[in-house]
Amino acid sequence: MALLDNGLKYGAVTRAFHWGMAVLMAWQFLGMIIKITVGRAPISAFFVGTHKSVGVILLALIVVRALWGLYNLKVRPSHGAGFWGMASVAGHLVLYGLMLVVPSLALLRQYGSGKPLDVFGVRLIEGGWAEIMWMTAPANAVHGILGWVLLAAIMGHIVMALVHQFVWKDGTLKRMTH
Repeated sequence: MALLDNGLKYGAVTRAFHWGMAVLMAWQFLGMIIKITVGRAPISAFFVGTHKSVGVILLALIVVRALWGLYNLKVRPSHGAGFWGMASVAGHLVLYGLMLVVPSLALLRQYGSGKPLDVFGVRLIEGGWAEIMWMTAPANAVHGILGWVLLAAIMGHIVMALVHQFVWKDGTLKRMTH
C-alpha cells in the first residue's frame, strides 16, 4: 500500500485524512442535529461536550491535510478536463475553504471570549481577559451558518461520489477507497 498519491489513486495518508476527518465531521454534525432536535438532554450534552475539542482537532487536521495535498499536488489523480473537471476542482476548493474557515472562526471567537479552552483536558488557551468583540462577533454571526453550508457541500460531495460510482462508472470512488 503506497503512502503517497499517484496518478491513479490516492495514497494511504490521503485516504486516512479523508476518512478520519469524515468520521469527525459526522460526529460534529450529528451532535448539532441532536442538539437542535432533542434540545438540552444527556445525549446532546454528550456530543456537544466534545464539539470544541473535536473542532480544534479538525482544524489541525485540515491544515496538515491541505499541506499534504499541496505536497502531492503534481502526483494526485486528475479531476478531469472540461466543465466537470473544473466543477470538481471548484467544489474541492469550497470544501477545503469551509473546513478551514468554520473552525478558525470558532477558535477566534473562543480566544476573544477571554474564556479558557481545554481540548480533551489539555489547556490550550488560558483565558482570564475581557471579551474582545471584534474577535467574537464574526463567529457569532456566521460560524453556525457556514457550518450548515459546509454540511451541504459535504452532501454534494457525497452525491457526486455516488454519481461517479453508479452513473458514470468511472472508478473515481475506488481511488479513495482502495
